[in-house]
Parts: sequence; C-alpha cells; structure tokens
Amino acid sequence: MRLSNLADYAVITMCQAALHCGNGRVSAAELAAETGLPVPTVQKLVSKLTSAGLLRSVRGAHGGLQLGRPAAAITVADIVEAIEGRIALTACVDHTACDYEASCNMKPHWPIINNALRGALAGITLAQLRGPVAAPTPFVEDHLA
Repeated sequence: MRLSNLADYAVITMCQAALHCGNGRVSAAELAAETGLPVPTVQKLVSKLTSAGLLRSVRGAHGGLQLGRPAAAITVADIVEAIEGRIALTACVDHTACDYEASCNMKPHWPIINNALRGALAGITLAQLRGPVAAPTPFVEDHLA
C-alpha cells in the first residue's frame, strides 16, 4: 500500500507550513520554493487543504497561508483524507458493488482494518513531524512475541 504522490506532497507541504507557525504567513510560491515542489502542485494542494480547514488563507498586504488549527491538532490522517478522501484499503467499504460480494468473508473485517490504519495515521500529529525523528518502533509479530 502506498500513498499517492499528491498525499505525500500534502504532508510535505503541511510540514513546511508548520515551520512558519508564529512567524506570520507564507505564500504557496514560498512553500513551493522551500519544498522543491512545482508551484501548480502546491497551489492545488493548498486549495484542498484550505477547503478541509487545515490551512487558512488570509488576504491583504500581510496575507498568506497559515495553519487552520494548531499543529498538535492536525494529524497525518487529516492531511491524507483532505487529499484522498476517507481512508479505506478496499472499495467495498464505500458500498461499491463487487463481483464477489455474495461470497466474501472479508467484508465485515475491512472496517476493522481500515479503522486500525486510520488510527495509526491519526496518532501522528504535524507537531510531531516538526521535531526530531524518533527511532522507529521495532515490528514484532504477535505469534513471535
């Protein structure tokens, strides 16, 4: 499973915008220059992130972009969902017709899996991504522990 490039770029853009917290506002062009992303891509992201309330656009001489809420209140799940929509690994969770629906034993389990994935992403805030990188937690399979 992989995030789309746009969702990845949205996380990068939001992290960069968070660096400007307390220092006024930043423009989409500045975010593009600082991240190395193309200006049209950042403008598209800014539009979606603003619509989702994650960024706020202020007009005027001292206008620009700022976080829509504190960095500690914005999660990776919020950012991904602003770009991709609801986090779901399979289409059947959205009640999309499936050729195997009548015989599918997994359908009742997908919401559990999707909620676990969303919960993991919701547990990581923008504030955490601004700080030093912590060592990853080692993966231990349940049957080995």
